[in-house]
Amino acid sequence: MQRPRGRSERVRQQVHQAVIELLKERTADEVTIPLIAERSGVHQATLYRRWGTVPVVLQDVVEPGPARTSPLPDTGSLRGDLDAYAVGVAGSLSGPLGVLMLWAAISRIPPHTDRGPSPVLVERTAQLEQMLDRARVRGESPPTVADLLEVVVAPLYFHALFGPPPSGEDARRLVDRLLALTRQSA
Repeated sequence: MQRPRGRSERVRQQVHQAVIELLKERTADEVTIPLIAERSGVHQATLYRRWGTVPVVLQDVVEPGPARTSPLPDTGSLRGDLDAYAVGVAGSLSGPLGVLMLWAAISRIPPHTDRGPSPVLVERTAQLEQMLDRARVRGESPPTVADLLEVVVAPLYFHALFGPPPSGEDARRLVDRLLALTRQSA
């Protein structure tokens, strides 16, 4: 018997919300199927049947990823776009799903050294290039995507993984550094 789509999606949303709430209180390693069931009101048997394990549930929560769920800003200026983007990244990394998204991405990195870039990086790079192309069309001199990733994005991710989560001020400071470097190389 096939269940109506609405119930299936409602169960998924309940489980996702429960996981997000639990991650505000615990590490990902402390989250269990019984805890998710209790918090979501979804029976454990349903969780085991649909997802099987906690890592699969966590992966389902973060699967859309920022490249699909966070559209890039279009403020009308390079500075505005870069500030809004960087502050948005810092905000998402500071939230309960921030480190979980990084953990999920890292867990899918193959161990061999000849791997290419992840599909998420390829998708986001193309989106960032469009944002920088808009600045070129407006007559501005944007940085390269590589510089944006190395000077702004990588430090934000590094801090989220190994230190206190980055703040909006941290993000704006990195954008200032990027724009200064861009002016120097022009």
